[in-house]
Amino acid sequence: MSRFAPHTLSRLGLAMAAGLFAPTAFAAAAAIPAAHVHDEASLQAIAMLPSLTLSKAVNAAIAGNPDLKQFAFQLKAQSARIDGAGLKPAPVFESQLENFLGTGRTRGLDAAEATFALSQLIELGEQRASRIEAARLGIDGINLNRQGAQLDVLAEVSRQFIHVASDQEQLKLTQLATKLAERTVSEVRRRVAAAKSPEVELHRANIVFSRAQVDEEHAEHELITSRTKLAALWGAGKADFGLVAADLFRLPQVGDYGVLTRQLVASPDFLRFATEARQRDADIRVAQSKVRSNITVSAGVRRLQEDGDAAFVAGFSAPLFGARTAQPAIAEARALRAGIESEAAAAKLKAETKLFELVQELKHSITEAEMLRDSVLPQMEEALKETEYAYQRGRYSYLEWVDAQRERVTVQRALIEAAANAHLFSAEIERLTGTALPTAGSSTPNNSNSK
Repeated sequence: MSRFAPHTLSRLGLAMAAGLFAPTAFAAAAAIPAAHVHDEASLQAIAMLPSLTLSKAVNAAIAGNPDLKQFAFQLKAQSARIDGAGLKPAPVFESQLENFLGTGRTRGLDAAEATFALSQLIELGEQRASRIEAARLGIDGINLNRQGAQLDVLAEVSRQFIHVASDQEQLKLTQLATKLAERTVSEVRRRVAAAKSPEVELHRANIVFSRAQVDEEHAEHELITSRTKLAALWGAGKADFGLVAADLFRLPQVGDYGVLTRQLVASPDFLRFATEARQRDADIRVAQSKVRSNITVSAGVRRLQEDGDAAFVAGFSAPLFGARTAQPAIAEARALRAGIESEAAAAKLKAETKLFELVQELKHSITEAEMLRDSVLPQMEEALKETEYAYQRGRYSYLEWVDAQRERVTVQRALIEAAANAHLFSAEIERLTGTALPTAGSSTPNNSNSK
């Protein structure tokens, strides 16, 4: 039997993001421009609903995911197979009428002989016990497949949860970009009115503002879509939750590669090879049990119509060359059993290679996110302030100010993507190994969305 119990899987699913998505307050959104009034009600309604944590999403998916419900029916079917494997061969009633409707003495029914008998197949070689064992091992295989499917669902919940958290941050960023563009329009308009800037700069500022509004609207739609995809994982037709409570910038840690490699063999993906090996061993025993041919015995009574006498009859039958007919099935079962070890070795090599790649990608994403968060973004904030100050006093041009705003938004977007990638790679490692990685201490980016 697998070492994973259903409640253990639930705890594992909750642990997959323990600390990764600690509840944090979602910063107040900037005012939605007039062009987006059609989505404002939807966003406000979302903000009024209870927030969703990853643990709640995991529990909902385990309880309601449509793909997981099939295993209950598979277990019922396998239980029926076990019952069927344990049935003894049923006795057979036989009746036979001889010497009738012939010629001469056997004309009509005068010389007819009627025989009524019961026959019973007797299984030798512990065939019934071998069948029951093979059917029971099928339960272990289904349970492991269910545990693997649960881990797949939990990993997908984590991925989609991260996607929603990332979309929330992207929406906040587009709202910041819209506010910056709107403030730029006001400042340029003031300078144009004072004859300190040409009229063309106001046109450019309005264009940037319009494009920022379009980007914000797109971010709103992206968030609504990702929320719907998340809700679909527990069978809901629409997202009935509020904002996801996620600290996207609380980065995971990189586990020791050697430890992670050893944990691979304890995951359901690799435990299934051991279960399948036991299943194939049972199949071999079932095939070997058929080397000894079954016998059939019968007994009954025969009535002789001609003189009215009756007599007992008995019979015995056994197939010839039974051992020879069982050899192909034995050879097939042994070949399938031998192939499991090579399949397991190939799967382990692929998994280790994939694990190495994921660990390297996780390291890179963490490094990138930390550098952007701790070094680049604070400098961009300061550069933006200085550029705005200089533009207001005529020392910098409009293009230099707009470029500083664009770079500020670009750096923040890169930080969101790097942090989201770090969590996604971490989720992939957790799915591959069936374990949860530790997370770094809580941290937040130097984010000036209140601008």
